[in-house]
Order: sequence, then C-alpha cells, then structure tokens
Amino acid sequence: MNVAYGIVAGLLALFYLYGGGIKVIRTRERLQPMMAWVDRMPMPAVRALGVLEVLGAIGLVLPPLTGIAPWLALAAAIGLVLLQIGAIRVHLSRGDRRIALNIALLVTAALTGWLATTWLS
Repeated sequence: MNVAYGIVAGLLALFYLYGGGIKVIRTRERLQPMMAWVDRMPMPAVRALGVLEVLGAIGLVLPPLTGIAPWLALAAAIGLVLLQIGAIRVHLSRGDRRIALNIALLVTAALTGWLATTWLS
C-alpha cells in the first residue's frame, strides 16, 4: 500500500468509523442535534447507513493491509462515493444547502478510489 493511499484512506476510514459508529449506537434524540435528517428517516435505515459506513471504513484499510482481496478497497471507495451522492440528494431534497462536508467526503472517497487503482495494477 503506498503512502498517499494509506494517509488518505486512513483519515477517511477514521471519519467513517466515527460517523457510522454513532449512527449504529446512538438514539434518534442524541443524533438529531448533529444530523437533522434523522427525524425523517426510520431508525433501521439510519442504523443500516451506519453499518455501511463502518464496513466501508474497514474495506478501505483492511484488504490493503492484509493483502487479501485488495480490490475490496476500490469497491469500498466506490461505495462511499455512492453513499455521499445519496447524502447530498437527501440534503438538497430537504432544502438544506449545507453540503460542503458531503462534497469533501465525496471528493476524498473518489481520490481514495483513484489512489487504490495505482497500487492495484
């Protein structure tokens, strides 16, 4: 795993481990102050998104470190890009124009995917 990928993927994975982890364990009331969209979403869906984020974070880091199925890192990065596209759509559909973080995460996940292709080939 090259250094650039390791740094970018590691930071992205930390963010998604935290964000996904709190979606999995916190109640709606504890999530709502930082994620206003949870009031319109069923909690099983919020929990599922959290699980996907945690799995994506693991997928960015574990396969390259172990050398087992390293293509999963690229799949995880693509999945996180798709997740952010969906998040941006949810924000915009609610009239919420605060999507700078989502755009930054989308670009970072895309960069991670691109970096993954450099050591996969």
